[in-house]
Amino acid sequence: MALWNQTAQEEGGDKPKMELIPAAPVSPTPAPREHVSKDRRESVFGPGVAIEGKIEGDADVRIAGKFKGDIQIKGDVNIEKGAHLSAKITAATVTIGGELEGNVIASAQIKLLESGKVIGDLKATTLTVAAGSRMRGHVEFGWSESEAAKFVNGQAHDNGKNGITK
Repeated sequence: MALWNQTAQEEGGDKPKMELIPAAPVSPTPAPREHVSKDRRESVFGPGVAIEGKIEGDADVRIAGKFKGDIQIKGDVNIEKGAHLSAKITAATVTIGGELEGNVIASAQIKLLESGKVIGDLKATTLTVAAGSRMRGHVEFGWSESEAAKFVNGQAHDNGKNGITK
């Protein structure tokens, strides 16, 4: 039997030599990243940023600092935990993890996270509210645009077409 550092011929056997082939170097696996579609762009305002004014656009916006003004985005608005906003927001989806004073209109969804605090009115197709979140204001959700059009200023009306009276 051959020892670790002996060849088969030194041992006196007829066994062929076995050669070790060095393995190809293995690169470390990169850390998993959150997948962001190349078609979606996101503007990020960090915790040390304070902005006053108006934000408009097609992309997504993530705010972790302070903002005062109006936001009209066709994409999504994410308000991070620790952010402070005094704003009127119109977007597709709005996720609230920080503090917001102002009204929100979302064409798709509003998500109020556990750390979220809202003083204002919320209007969306769907609403998700986490335990521990806080809100003071009025909420409308679950209505399609055609159903919502039947109600103006809290009073039903349909111009007499469906038998709804004021």
